[in-house]
Amino acid sequence: MTVSLVTGGNRGIGREVCRQLAERGHTVVLTARGPGAAEKAAAELGGDVHGVVLDVTDAGSAAAAASQVRDRFGGLDVLVNNAAISYDTWQRPATADLEVVAGALDTNVLGPWRMVQAFLPLLRASAHPRIVNVSSEVGAIGSLGASTPAYSTSKVALNALTVMLAADLRGDGVLVNAVCPGWVATDMGGAGGRPVAAGAASVVWAAVLADGGPTGGFFRDGQRLDW
Repeated sequence: MTVSLVTGGNRGIGREVCRQLAERGHTVVLTARGPGAAEKAAAELGGDVHGVVLDVTDAGSAAAAASQVRDRFGGLDVLVNNAAISYDTWQRPATADLEVVAGALDTNVLGPWRMVQAFLPLLRASAHPRIVNVSSEVGAIGSLGASTPAYSTSKVALNALTVMLAADLRGDGVLVNAVCPGWVATDMGGAGGRPVAAGAASVVWAAVLADGGPTGGFFRDGQRLDW
């Protein structure tokens, strides 16, 4: 049995990642912040998908979720850090509301960091551990401009965290990669993007990498991106 957990799994890309992983035979832990939201989404997807309440900004919530996953499923093989906020198209760096920036960093960077720390004992016990950080090409240094300063800064930092975690966990056999799903037609991405299934497939590719696969990389659709 392969157990995979997806943060922010009740809608958009996260929900579709859950569906695709379940389709591949994974036992999927779909997490969401709101009471009932995770359970509702899991029930709608059906199959071997289980809802768990989790707030990635709360270390206590992450620890409780890790205990629940250990007790219910016996371990964890794949951690997909998908939850993210604040695609702040209305802001510019010189005038940005730093409270918005701080919120983005808390969810988009410290959130995945908390998740890794909370679930690392379970991942280290897995025979094929994987960590996937859902990033964005706007987090590539070479692509930076003046738009979405909170979101872009958080994704730059998430990419840096990916590289550091990959180096730190290489000896444990944990493959850690960042994935850009592309511009996807979701509530955050807006209309005009590519289908959600295509963006989710980009993430799933990194979640099901074979042993000996890449680690510490930045990818979209299985192809490397420049940092």
